[in-house]
Amino acid sequence: MPANINVQARHPAPWALGLALLLVYVVWGTTYFAIGIALQTMPPLLMSAIRFLCAGGVMLLVALWQGHALPTAVQWRNAAIVGALMVFLAMNLVGFAQKLGIGSGLMATVVTTMPMWLALWSRWGGERVPVTSWIGLALGVVGALLLALEGDFSATWLGALLAFGAPLCWSVGSYASRKLSLPAPAMAAAVQWLVGGAMGLVAALCFEPPSALGQVSAQSWAAWVYLLVFGTLVALNAYLWLLQNTSAALAGSYSFVNPAVALLVGVALGGELLTGWVFAALPLIGAALVFILYGKALKVWSVGRKKALWGVRAG
Repeated sequence: MPANINVQARHPAPWALGLALLLVYVVWGTTYFAIGIALQTMPPLLMSAIRFLCAGGVMLLVALWQGHALPTAVQWRNAAIVGALMVFLAMNLVGFAQKLGIGSGLMATVVTTMPMWLALWSRWGGERVPVTSWIGLALGVVGALLLALEGDFSATWLGALLAFGAPLCWSVGSYASRKLSLPAPAMAAAVQWLVGGAMGLVAALCFEPPSALGQVSAQSWAAWVYLLVFGTLVALNAYLWLLQNTSAALAGSYSFVNPAVALLVGVALGGELLTGWVFAALPLIGAALVFILYGKALKVWSVGRKKALWGVRAG
């Protein structure tokens, strides 16, 4: 499946679209909890590096089993660019930002800007982004901001700079994956993850001793396995599919749904308490999804409603 397709012309089956969105919304929402458990005893750079190296190896075997040829030189270069942006830079910038003192509330809020950036790159690249999608993205960011009000908004200037860099790198990588010539999906994911994981491993060896992996608890390893299987092999593949088969706004809508899912997981598994902000945020996030998913239908209904009202008045 080439990456430089016209996504506006594709019409994926509703069940496939719904399943992909469900996976990205729910699974990535639970990874916040899993990452917290993994990082209790696991070095962050090594955790991410070995996660994507293992995932890339699995996807390479899957791609070869499916009969896909190895990428051309140009496809290797393009996939390496996407992997460097999304896997190496974006993932590790979040970890370094948190290590340098940025609070969880501010981090969660900054990440919600990603679909805004992706929609902006798409618009500059010539794709049409409906007004209803912009409205939905704005509502989603506000909703996620309200969810994050109970979090920690502390930050250092360097931590904040790295935090804002993470969604920028992820959005540029996401846009590049929609436009650059890439191999078949399984092979493209394999190359992106192997390249990003290899870059992360080089960085990890400069800052984190490999011997630290010998001190990792069984609970952290279990969380890491969950991140590998569900967070990467399942959900990230679903996200890459969405990038190729739907609008930028819809593909990026996970960023303001995930905090809501993460909050519910924290309540169910972590004993966290809900506050009044939650009940204001969730309706906004729901409205955001309505505008993004059903924006065209809402526009048609609004135009028909206006015509009907004018007809009544004229009569």
